[in-house]
Amino acid sequence: MARLFILGALCSVLASCNFDNMFLFPEKIPSTTERLNIVNHQSGQNLVVEIGEQFQPTLKTEDGDLFDPGYEIESRVFKNEIGNQLNGWFMHPNSGYNGTTVVFFHGNASSIFTHYRQAEPLVENGFRVFIFDYSGYGFSEGAATRKNVLKDGHAAMDFIFEQADLKNDNLVLYGQSLGGHLVASIAADYEDQIEAAVVEGAFSSSKDIAASVAGFIGRLLVADQYSGKEAIQDYHKPLLIVHSIEDETIPFELGEKLYNYANQPKSLLKTHGCHMCGIHYYTEEIVEQIHSMVNSG
Repeated sequence: MARLFILGALCSVLASCNFDNMFLFPEKIPSTTERLNIVNHQSGQNLVVEIGEQFQPTLKTEDGDLFDPGYEIESRVFKNEIGNQLNGWFMHPNSGYNGTTVVFFHGNASSIFTHYRQAEPLVENGFRVFIFDYSGYGFSEGAATRKNVLKDGHAAMDFIFEQADLKNDNLVLYGQSLGGHLVASIAADYEDQIEAAVVEGAFSSSKDIAASVAGFIGRLLVADQYSGKEAIQDYHKPLLIVHSIEDETIPFELGEKLYNYANQPKSLLKTHGCHMCGIHYYTEEIVEQIHSMVNSG
């Protein structure tokens, strides 16, 4: 079903010549929004999110009681190089912070209000996480384009380096799907400032994922504005690639191709299950490998 959905999207894109539509499915939230409804993935409990100044979220139960997710959320805003104001969250563990901040690059659909759940296993294991929305996602301004996604990735890193309280932290990049390709594309630019990178469920290049759906026509018509498999060759710090051999959204072969292009030290964690589910079902293995990569320096 996922591949049929992508194929349908590609056919629509080819007809309109707007190739960004194949890769980006943002959930834009009006800046005037005061309340949102979400579901806590662990309990299945419906939650109400009240939005305050600078998009600060307060989680409450349907009965109006404060809900404690086990960590603190701190909303922050920053700008990319063309002036789009972007929204991100610091997710601070309530206790047991392990000294490593993870910059989390989420996948191609929805917004922080869905993807924060993907970062929760890291926070629960003592990592501080910074997750942010790309241009045109959530409360972030601007248009959702692949070029802007690249600008937004660099802007997030610039923002992190400006934070005085992170100066002594270990930094790890973690990207899923679209965000995984972005991490592969920019990690080399920050090699001297980070300890490691994790790429989960990512494609090796825009042309490769287009070709996996539509063959040579997709490869011919979709441009590689930036390429993870090319850029990763300039990265030499520890790298973990996580990919399900049963992934129906991004074929395992594309994650394996990224691994083959990458330099040592590198590891490939082959998982089972759905797209981007490794962080939930293989949490212990991923956390252990992150600690090992951080400590290897």
